Amino acid sequence: MNNMSAFNLARLVRTKAASPVEILKVHLDAIARANPALNAICTLAAEQAMAAAEAAEDGVMRGRALGPLHGVPIGIKDVTPTAGIRTTYGSPLYADHVPEEDAEVVTRLKAAGAIIVGKTNTPEFATGANTINKVFGATRNPWDLRLTAGGSTGGGAAAVAARMLPLAEGTDLGCSLRVPAAYCGVVGLRPTAGLVPNDPEPLPWDPTLVHGPIARSALDVGLMLDAMAGASALSPISFDAPWRGAMVRMLEETHDLRRVSIGYAADIAGLGVDAEIERVCRSAALGLSQAHATVREVTIDLADGRDAYQVLRGEWMVAHYHDRLDHLHELGPNLAGNIESGLALTIRDVAAAERNRTEIWHRLRRFFSEFDLLLTPTVPVAPFPVEKNYPDEIGGKKLDNYTAWYAPAFLISLISLPAASVPAGITDSGLPVGIQIIGPRCAEPSILACAKLIAEQNPIGRSPHAA
Repeated sequence: MNNMSAFNLARLVRTKAASPVEILKVHLDAIARANPALNAICTLAAEQAMAAAEAAEDGVMRGRALGPLHGVPIGIKDVTPTAGIRTTYGSPLYADHVPEEDAEVVTRLKAAGAIIVGKTNTPEFATGANTINKVFGATRNPWDLRLTAGGSTGGGAAAVAARMLPLAEGTDLGCSLRVPAAYCGVVGLRPTAGLVPNDPEPLPWDPTLVHGPIARSALDVGLMLDAMAGASALSPISFDAPWRGAMVRMLEETHDLRRVSIGYAADIAGLGVDAEIERVCRSAALGLSQAHATVREVTIDLADGRDAYQVLRGEWMVAHYHDRLDHLHELGPNLAGNIESGLALTIRDVAAAERNRTEIWHRLRRFFSEFDLLLTPTVPVAPFPVEKNYPDEIGGKKLDNYTAWYAPAFLISLISLPAASVPAGITDSGLPVGIQIIGPRCAEPSILACAKLIAEQNPIGRSPHAA
């Protein structure tokens, strides 16, 4: 049963073919088998989860209205507050921290019937694209235990790929849903900024940090997005989804991409890309012509946005951690380094970066007047050893900082557009390759429809360290 999709698990509950308690026990058994090697779930809340599953089962038996995720187990990233469940932010400063209130996104997932099983591992304060911290250690890749699962939602992606959980919640500032999804062979969606409310956050008007879903299929991502999305009085930039009806229903009915125009670009960031990764992604993109899409190879250069992202990331770090500016020595080197870089900026640096962000936005706006979607490799390099903080070169070309290698993802975060990573195939060494599907604002239905068809055309099978 732990191999089943969230969609099918919810259907079993609705039809009384399986109980929430039975489903939870199967997933707890899977966690016991797989998690010791992977370290994906850092805090297991088995007692709270069982109490919630029993209450969910009682609701089924009493004929109460059931939410779309009723009885479905889920993991919450260890930077997202969960009432009564330890939330450490991957930091020794919060090693024993237990929030009193849920984040808004957790409240919504619970209202949809999801069962919170525990917290998934993350680098300290979600800063870094390799999931490792001083509280819990490293999360390992379920395709090869020597390698990173990516970050910063590495725990969630690894747990889903290893069949410990069908769904995981995560956040994405620069790449944190899409890179782990690519490295672990699952689907991760960065929604349009504001589609999912981000309370509690110290920067509620921020369009860069978003919450989003991870699952093994586009259908399950759509099901979870339905539960997460919508306007909230707690989030000033939030809004209701503009599409009509449930996302999951749209995806169920998607069989081809007629009248969809797709551009494929091998390298949008000017960094280069591993030849094997590019080959796999190109094949998957061009293969969409079999689903009646119009696919063209294009050249689109966003490399000039790399410096702007670094500047605005630095500004964000200073603002987000403003109450810790006098305590940088308490923080890990990744986070402290980001904050120090931000403190060195001038207002002219920030203003120039904002102007550059605007130019990048208009460049892609013009692109999307001709094309519906843009496809590109999610990450230009394969997963690297888990002990390594980040890859320092691509194709022999040295990188100048620890975030440069995931520029294909952060350039999309820079302009707050929606994007998903979906498995496009497998390398010769047996590792999954993710392709990034980018669309204009509120293009989630088209993005997930495309993801669904890419996954169907390029199945990758089961990770070797799955439960």
